[in-house]
Amino acid sequence: MLQYQQEPLIINGTTLDFTKETFVMGILNVTPDSFSDGGLFQEVEQAVARAKQMVADGAKIIDVGGESTRPGYTRITDDEEIARITPVIQRLIAEIPGIIVSVDTYKSHVAEAAIQAGAHMINDIWGAKADPRMASVAATYNVPIILMHNRTEPYVSYWRDFLADIEESITIAQQAGVPNEHILVDPGIGFMKNLAQSIETMQRLDELVALGYPVLLATSRKRFIGTILDVAVDERVEGTAATCAFGVQKGCHLVRVHDVKEVARTVKMIDALMGKYIVEGELPPTHEGAK
Repeated sequence: MLQYQQEPLIINGTTLDFTKETFVMGILNVTPDSFSDGGLFQEVEQAVARAKQMVADGAKIIDVGGESTRPGYTRITDDEEIARITPVIQRLIAEIPGIIVSVDTYKSHVAEAAIQAGAHMINDIWGAKADPRMASVAATYNVPIILMHNRTEPYVSYWRDFLADIEESITIAQQAGVPNEHILVDPGIGFMKNLAQSIETMQRLDELVALGYPVLLATSRKRFIGTILDVAVDERVEGTAATCAFGVQKGCHLVRVHDVKEVARTVKMIDALMGKYIVEGELPPTHEGAK
């Protein structure tokens, strides 16, 4: 595949310059059954308050989801999903100036309703493959789309299949008329991947980054972190921060998380250490001056 040379992405008046900053996407699940925070933000007021807190903590994007995609999730109707998310999206747009709102759905009808309610981008866990209209919706409304890696069939050769799946999603979007500057990719950590495959994907993130499209890393509180650390879902903040720091060093451009404050601080520190921006102020004392 020919590499794409990414440019800064401007959404709702906010410029996402990936050469200067790693951006944090805050997860807002308005669901009763999400694996980590199901039932906490079902009511509109609760959801809006949560979004405002995440923005205060450093999120530039709020990803609104109305259907859980945890292992073994139950699919709900389009109308039910729309009824859950559109009032929240409308309130976020009205009350948080400059916020970027993403809709977490793999259903084109839901995505279209979300965009009409004010959402600025689509986050599709099936990489525009589950619904044949999804890429066309992104193209028609001229909104960015995040293409996450997922699959239903077992792997023959993991990494080869992984890259082929990613390339197929990108091609689907391009053929539907989505411009390259509106295509982002997500490796889908934990989706149809065992522990070893999730770790291998993390270790090879730079190869995905090399395709040239902005890469969203979504590891927040995932099972592989719990397995490695042997901790419950509400004790995976440090593990999540570690994976995000590692991902940024591998070249990832955005991170999608529940624990915005902790991860925003982590990636800001990593950005500074990697030289993405110049830290102003006095230089620290030399070794001799510190005696």
